[in-house]
Amino acid sequence: MFNSKLLDNNTLSGKTVLITGCNRGIGESMMNLFAEHGASIIACCRKNTSEFEQKIQVVAEKNNVSITPLYFDLTNEDEIKKAINSLLSNKIKIDVLINNAGVAYGSLLQMTSMKTLKEVFEINFFSQVLITQYIAKLMTKQKGGSIINMASVAGIDSFAGYTAYGCSKAAIIYFTKTIAKELAPFNIRVNAIAPGLTDTQMAVMMEDKAKTDMITKSAFNRLGKPEEIAQLALFLASDQSSFITGQVIRIDGGM
Repeated sequence: MFNSKLLDNNTLSGKTVLITGCNRGIGESMMNLFAEHGASIIACCRKNTSEFEQKIQVVAEKNNVSITPLYFDLTNEDEIKKAINSLLSNKIKIDVLINNAGVAYGSLLQMTSMKTLKEVFEINFFSQVLITQYIAKLMTKQKGGSIINMASVAGIDSFAGYTAYGCSKAAIIYFTKTIAKELAPFNIRVNAIAPGLTDTQMAVMMEDKAKTDMITKSAFNRLGKPEEIAQLALFLASDQSSFITGQVIRIDGGM
């Protein structure tokens, strides 16, 4: 696994990274690690809470970087547009976009309503596409950037009960490969990370048997750690991955 210690603490100095879903789990680990490596961060979250505001203040002061909160609900297209437009109107340069936020859902096909299927796709796919459209336009003008989409092994392998979630992540994978080709002429790299089951709130919410089954499929026989996913994201965001685009990188402990 890539070790972030191979990169110095100024690896992302002077760069601005927009990360969705910074309030917990993988997104929070990314925010912490990227701050350690000198990045200014636009930390996106669904709700404005004092807990989140205090959290980003501590991280910013500890690493002497700027962390700006940005609030919007991924199910609300108008909120997304308003939030991203506020960045564009202030001419904020975005060097890295990480579409991390998402929702997990597990249920057999016959128990999955069309309403739920659409809701999962709204959060895991359509909102990500909308955000990317805005930021890619900005990166195109800048002639450079890195976009990292959070996929999943569930979008590559098949698992019973994962029709909604797996299909939404499969869509993200195809989206990643397609826009990587479209944006390459503008020196914009687009890659996806496909984690296995990771030690986050999503894992906590899983049924015990399903969680156990996923863990035993891993060669390491354990959950992934959020910081392990964050280290891969740091590599893909850095200039060390300058010739990598259109890739879906599994990080699943050898499933």
